[in-house]
Amino acid sequence: MRTFHFQHEWHLDAPVAEVFAALADVERYAVWWPQVRHAERLDDDSGRTAIRSFLPYTLDLVLRREVEDEATGLLRVAVTGDLEGWCQWRLAAQGVDEDACRAVFDQEATVTPRLLARSAPLTGPLLRANHAWMMRCGAAGLSAYLASARHP
Repeated sequence: MRTFHFQHEWHLDAPVAEVFAALADVERYAVWWPQVRHAERLDDDSGRTAIRSFLPYTLDLVLRREVEDEATGLLRVAVTGDLEGWCQWRLAAQGVDEDACRAVFDQEATVTPRLLARSAPLTGPLLRANHAWMMRCGAAGLSAYLASARHP
C-alpha cells in the first residue's frame, strides 16, 4: 500500500463563517467542485462521494465526520473506500481582514484499489499532479460559489 500526504492552502475572499458553512455542507460539493461528481448523505455523520479528476478513474469514498468545530475552524473526516485515511480543513481569518479566509487542507490517504496501490510507486507524481489540479479547481469553484451567494 502507498500512503500519500497532501497539503493545500486556499485564500478566499469570504468570511470564515461562510467558508466553514460551505465546506461543512459536503452534499453540495458537487455544485461548486467539478471533480466531485456525486455526493449524498448516508446518515447524520457520513456520506458517500464519487470523485474523478483528469485520470480515468472514479474514486468512491465514504466520509465520516470526526470533528466539526466552527469555534476553532476545524473540519475533519475519516475516509474509507478507494482511499483509507482522513482529511481536514483548518480555517482562519486572513490577516486583519475579517472578510478573507485562509483554508488549509491536509490529507493522509492510502490507496486501496489493487491496481492503483501496486502502481502508486510509479504513478505517484501523476497522482500528485491529479490531486493538485483537483484542488486548484476546487478553490476556484468555491470562490465563485461564495461570491454568487453574496451577490445573487
